[in-house]
Amino acid sequence: MLRDFGAGPFGIYIHVPFCATRCGYCDFNTYTAGELGTSASTGSWAEALRGELATAAREFDALPSATPEVATVFVGGGTPSLLGGDGLAGVLDAIRAEFTLAPDVEITTESNPESTAPAFFERIRDAGFTRVSLGMQSAAQHVLAVLDRTHTPGRAVAAAREARAAGFDHVNLDLIYGTPGERDGDLDASLDAVLEAGVDHVSAYSLIVEDGTALARRVRRGELPAPDEDVLAARYERIDARLAAAGLTWYEVSNWAAGDDARCRHNLGYWDGGDWLGAGPGAHSHLGGVRWWNVKHPARYADRVADGGLPAAGWEALTRDDRYLERIMLALRLRGGLPLTDLDAAGRAAAHRVSADGLVTIAGGRLILTDRGRLLADGVVRDLVG
Repeated sequence: MLRDFGAGPFGIYIHVPFCATRCGYCDFNTYTAGELGTSASTGSWAEALRGELATAAREFDALPSATPEVATVFVGGGTPSLLGGDGLAGVLDAIRAEFTLAPDVEITTESNPESTAPAFFERIRDAGFTRVSLGMQSAAQHVLAVLDRTHTPGRAVAAAREARAAGFDHVNLDLIYGTPGERDGDLDASLDAVLEAGVDHVSAYSLIVEDGTALARRVRRGELPAPDEDVLAARYERIDARLAAAGLTWYEVSNWAAGDDARCRHNLGYWDGGDWLGAGPGAHSHLGGVRWWNVKHPARYADRVADGGLPAAGWEALTRDDRYLERIMLALRLRGGLPLTDLDAAGRAAAHRVSADGLVTIAGGRLILTDRGRLLADGVVRDLVG
C-alpha cells in the first residue's frame, strides 16, 4: 500500500482520543471516560501506540527509499494534556524508539488550560517539546458556557504565561468566533487577553455547527441561532486588524504568527502537500499520494494493533484530479499563494476572472488571496476548479 516518500518534509501526528468532558460543538474522534467504560484507557492506548509506531517503522524500512528524519511532531486530540507530563514524555520516547528526529525538529502538543500547571509545562519542555497550543476559545464566560468549555476565562492566559516561564518560545492560543450570544465586546475582550498573554501565534476559527453535535441539536430545536455569515465575516476582519496592529501577520487564512519562526511547521506540511504518519485511533496518514485512516474506537484500535498489523480502516490512492484539487484548496489559503503554473489552462483563465472580481491578486506569477478573497476562499477554489 505504501509508496516512496514525497520530496517534502516528513511529520508524525499522534491522536490522543481522550477528553474530560465533551464540548457541544466538537465532532472530533474523542471519548470521555464514561463513554469508554472499561473498554479502553490511557494505558491501553499508550501500549497500542507503541505497537503501531513499531509496525509502521518496519513497513517504512521495507520501502526502496530511506525513511527521512522526522521534521515535525504534533500531538493532538482530544486533550493530550490529560496524559500529564510523564505521559506526553512517553509519547516522545515511543517515537524516538522507532524514528530519527531531525536536529531542529518542531514538537507541538495541544493542551486544554484546565489540565495544565507550571510543573506540566516544565516536564514536557524537558522532554523535548518546543511548542504548545492552548484552547482558549473565548474570554467571555457566557460564550464558554455555550461551547460547553469548562475552564474559567482567565485560565488560558495564565497557562500561556506558565508555558513561557517554562521556556517555551512558541505558544499558540486558539480562538473560536461567531458563537451564538457573542458580542463585539466579547471578541474584543478575547483579543485583549490574547495580546496580554504575549503569545507569538494565534489561530482563530469561525464556529461551524457540525451535524451530530449537541450544538447542532440545540440550533435545530431553536434554542440557539445559527451563526450569521455576515457577522462571521465582520468578526474575522476585526480579528485580523487587531492582530496585524500587534505585529501578528496572517500566513494561513485562520493563522497569525509574529514571524516566520513562529509559524506552525507541522501544519505548513499539510498545506504544502507534505508526507506524514498519523498514529492513534482515527488518525489519517499521507505518503507519496496514498492516504489511509485508522479505525476510530480506541478498543478496536488496540485490538487491531495487537493482531500485528497497521490499524487502518481504509485507504485510497489519490488520483491526478484529487491532487490538483487539494493543491489549489490548500496552497491558496497560504499568504504566499498558488503558482499560476500549478493551474491548467481552464484554471488560469478562471484566475484572471477571479482577479477582475477583486478576490485575488496576480503578482510574481502567483495567485494570492486579497483581504476580501480570504472571506470567500472556498468560493475562489470552486471558481478555479470549475
